[in-house]
Amino acid sequence: MLELERESQLGMAGLETNEQPIPVIDLANLDVRRAEIAAQLLDAAVHVGFFQVANHGVPPGMVREAFAMAERFFALPEATKAQWPLCRNAGWESLAQVRPSTGVPDQKESYQITRPRMAGLYPAEEQLPGFRATMLDFEALNWSLGMRILSCLAEGIGFDRDFFTRVHDPAGDTYQCTLRLLHYYAIAPELLEKLEVVRGGAHTDFNCLTLLYQRTGQPGLQVCPGRAFDAPRWTPVDPREDLVTCNIGDMLMRWSDNQLLSTFHRVRKPLAGEYLGPRYSMAFFCQANTDALITSLSGKYPAMTAGDYLAERMRANYQNTR
Repeated sequence: MLELERESQLGMAGLETNEQPIPVIDLANLDVRRAEIAAQLLDAAVHVGFFQVANHGVPPGMVREAFAMAERFFALPEATKAQWPLCRNAGWESLAQVRPSTGVPDQKESYQITRPRMAGLYPAEEQLPGFRATMLDFEALNWSLGMRILSCLAEGIGFDRDFFTRVHDPAGDTYQCTLRLLHYYAIAPELLEKLEVVRGGAHTDFNCLTLLYQRTGQPGLQVCPGRAFDAPRWTPVDPREDLVTCNIGDMLMRWSDNQLLSTFHRVRKPLAGEYLGPRYSMAFFCQANTDALITSLSGKYPAMTAGDYLAERMRANYQNTR
């Protein structure tokens, strides 16, 4: 698979630079400003692959509540979290993700919510009051935001406005959008010089579109903008709580026949003197339904279902998961 070949060649190489900042796009009054906003989104998706959106419609209070719930979840004893093991992109894992770019585990744990696959994987109400309801509400808000952005991009690459909304249909068992809660472990100062310690190895995302929430004061996300991944130059992404960071994933790059760019990114270790404590983020992955057929008009990529595509990428990234 071409995406895996690119990723395995990247490693942790490259220089950090601020020469190409990540665009910030204001989504206010989308219905009125649709043509203007769609043009800005398309330009960012074609030339950078990453952008941040302001006035996105997800209430700040909801974001804060979801982060608080995520922290409570990760504070549970490991033996408790192990009752809900990762299976088919749903459940909890720790130190299980090994990126082809590094060959070592990312220094994090995660809990993934893929709604049709969650039987037996939610904490009980007495274990974590309000967790399930909060996260499902947050998931639904992110689905709506993702579909608004994808509808703008769809028209720019020759699809009808509602194409991606149809192939991300939440009504049935084939739905596989995922809300992922992430906890990067605190790093002891003596580990900073160890090359094998990687918070999040360089990778592209598997999906159509990612929506990422970061916390102010917890930096580390870097992007390799454009298409020059053979000589990577890494741009930091400002972790502002009022912005949602978005990036194009490999599914959408295939569907767009490489018009839209799925960009490498990573979470680097702290530098000497930087914050070494835990880092929390939340990602919503717009992943087309399992039976949706991803096609490439030019034939660059073989046609395959989104279910098969995601399963292949998961097998290449995870160890000791079902």
